[in-house]
Amino acid sequence: MFVNRAIKNQESNVPKMKTKKAASKRFRKTANGFKRGQSHRRHILTKKPSKRKRQLRREMGVHETDVGRVNAMLPFA
Repeated sequence: MFVNRAIKNQESNVPKMKTKKAASKRFRKTANGFKRGQSHRRHILTKKPSKRKRQLRREMGVHETDVGRVNAMLPFA
């Protein structure tokens, strides 16, 4: 039987939960929270010492004050 999809979609008043795609590319869920990459590693690397560049490779945890915001951006993480 023919079902009018426009009417069927209007029945649901709850909006879909969507993941912020920019956040999904920047943060990864772990057992203890979220991990993130460090900044200052993209360009102008010639003037930075090797030690600093090496230490910037590591991923760090998201600060506890920002975990709630990241959770809101990644509802399915």
